[in-house]
Amino acid sequence: MSRAFADTDDTGRTAMTGLRRAMATVCVSGALDEKVAAAAAAGFDGIELFENDLLVAPWSPAEVRARCADLGLTIDLYQPFRDFEGEPARLAANLARAEHKFDVMAELGTDIVLVCSSVSPTAIDDDDLAAEQLSLLADRAQARGMRVAYEALAWGRHVSTWDHSWRIVERADHPALGLCLDSFHVLSREVSPDGIAGITGEKVFFLQLADAPRLSMDVLQWSRHHRLFPGQGSFDLTGFVCRVLDAGYTGPLSLEVFNDVFRQADPARTAVDAMRSLIALEDSLRPALPVEVRRLPAAPALSAHAFTEFTVDGRSGIALQDALRGLGFAHTGQHRSKPVQLWEQGTCRVVMNSAVVRPQAPGTAILNAFALTSADPEQSVARAEALLAPALPRVRGPHEANLAAVAAPDGTSVFFSRDDNDWRADFLPTGEEAMDGAGLIRTDHLGLAQPFDHFDEAGLFYHSVLGLTHSTTGEFAAPFGLMRSRAFTTPDRGIRLALTVALLRRGGWAPAVADPQHVAFATADIFATAEAIDRLGGATVQVSNNYYDDLVARLALPDEEVERLRRHGILYDRDPNGAELLHMYTPVYGGRVFFEILQRCGGHDGFGEANAPVRMAAHRHLRLSAD
Repeated sequence: MSRAFADTDDTGRTAMTGLRRAMATVCVSGALDEKVAAAAAAGFDGIELFENDLLVAPWSPAEVRARCADLGLTIDLYQPFRDFEGEPARLAANLARAEHKFDVMAELGTDIVLVCSSVSPTAIDDDDLAAEQLSLLADRAQARGMRVAYEALAWGRHVSTWDHSWRIVERADHPALGLCLDSFHVLSREVSPDGIAGITGEKVFFLQLADAPRLSMDVLQWSRHHRLFPGQGSFDLTGFVCRVLDAGYTGPLSLEVFNDVFRQADPARTAVDAMRSLIALEDSLRPALPVEVRRLPAAPALSAHAFTEFTVDGRSGIALQDALRGLGFAHTGQHRSKPVQLWEQGTCRVVMNSAVVRPQAPGTAILNAFALTSADPEQSVARAEALLAPALPRVRGPHEANLAAVAAPDGTSVFFSRDDNDWRADFLPTGEEAMDGAGLIRTDHLGLAQPFDHFDEAGLFYHSVLGLTHSTTGEFAAPFGLMRSRAFTTPDRGIRLALTVALLRRGGWAPAVADPQHVAFATADIFATAEAIDRLGGATVQVSNNYYDDLVARLALPDEEVERLRRHGILYDRDPNGAELLHMYTPVYGGRVFFEILQRCGGHDGFGEANAPVRMAAHRHLRLSAD
């Protein structure tokens, strides 16, 4: 069967001519009215209605149906119906229970009920019995103009894989009985999904999609707490969906994501993140589709960090100016019409903006924007807008650069520049020249701490909107709790972004810097740079002697090399291939931001995550000594 795919109208909602977009109400936080409003506002066509959301709603099923219709939503599935098959002693009671569910579904206006494979400890392991009982259930459904979608739970008592559920559905051979294929339940188990493409046409009644990180843990806990939207985890959802489409599936692409963070976050924002994930997934499917449909604009090549912008006030601005001079930067430009300064060294460029109205406390500096060099800035913005990240409004004077920007999930503005001429002409020369300074040659990466609720959203944004590749994910024990890091890069590593998040932050005692941000500058000789910073009066953070004593024992570094590192407060990392990373840090300025200086040797591709707790402790001790 050929695979149909829906085009979209100008609002992003899919036309009713092919695959549609749906979202289970379990994906987002709030009461049912908030959930359906969020789904509609994000452009979804339908919902899967989770029974618990209906049970606590003030509306009757008929009122839920009317409310959804008013919002342009269909109710595509009612879920779940549990522990039905393999229970001969309870068959009559289960069928009576099902008739009640069918009554509710009739009022809701939906015709598919999800039946999960039994987890009951009293269920009998008998495929013939399961097929017989599911066939009886399908008889009742068919009499009401409804269908039963049978789903193998990954922790099912006897049926826990998709192929086993398919054997039972085949055995039952009932027109009103088919499969629900859930990507988590399929891809979290050891059975290959390759055979899905061979399922009898039109027997896949429903498709549920969720991504997830690869975790070694109980599959039930994995499923209930750690699912993610497509593109945020490690599953091959493109390959999975292609197999389902090959089986002849033409129903909705529907998200079913259980995630503790999503279920506490703003439902409107989570729904937009969900929609972005589906749009990106659909685009990855297009090469395999036989019909030409609207495409996402391709992500233009990004080549370099053009500049990093800080918002400052009178206090934090002076602190950052002193810090930059101590690192060898020169104040080379002053904006034509705004209180904005340009500081340069090599191709490292920092912009300090004191014109932005900020709600932060006085003396706080913020990395509020950065610019990336794009082969096609207009197309970069067009792609962002297609992925629900509209261009930010900007005020500019006559003849000033027209740099378009979009907002990242944490509020940081991301600008796209074709080349330096796009924006540097806005700055009048101050008479200072950008000299060698301290030997800093380019911006290596940005380190951006993320709000707890939006870490996965940020990862999807930088991957799907900017086209960056997810390179590494890690966790480390920091002085004030467990931290997670995730890095995104261009293929040639001309652009690197490192995102971090505290995995748990509760209570009022939080001695760490709130949401720290930093810029890492590369040098070809970190020891020469360290000596130049000393001459310039710059400051770097000193590290505990215990750290350097451990380097001798752990990595067998020569004593003289360790002493050079110790003298300048330089941290050291070595990967399994022998590539080295040498890096050091400045103090925290403006309450939140700091700078890193690093040298990569032998192609080291990491960010020194193992040294992050050392840096954090050193920053803490420095602050304590200053109090």
